[in-house]
Amino acid sequence: QVQLVESGGGLVQPGGSLRLSCAASGSIVSINAMGWYRQAPGKQRELVAAITKGSSTNYLDSVKGRFTISRDNAKNTVYLQMNSLKPEDTAVYYCNAVIVTMTTGRLQAYDYWGQGTQVTVSS
Repeated sequence: QVQLVESGGGLVQPGGSLRLSCAASGSIVSINAMGWYRQAPGKQRELVAAITKGSSTNYLDSVKGRFTISRDNAKNTVYLQMNSLKPEDTAVYYCNAVIVTMTTGRLQAYDYWGQGTQVTVSS
């Protein structure tokens, strides 16, 4: 079994910072792309930032220059540093990872999700 456990959400004032972490554990052979999504009330889930195994990154336009995604492959962990937060960043943030496991004697890649962590930006 594989699990993604997130931490670091909370309430912050506009202009403040938060750092989200997501650690993968379980029967992991390797981890390919990792990313952070968010979903605000009444809106669709959207990709905020993604990072490949080789650390290439891409970002949602509205967070470019404010958010930084990184990963520690030795710890199977992905981070999202969020600076200059705005009220419109308020959402539940979900970690996502494409993880290769050994299943019935074969290597297979599956899409895994964390449980979500609430980020609220408000004065």
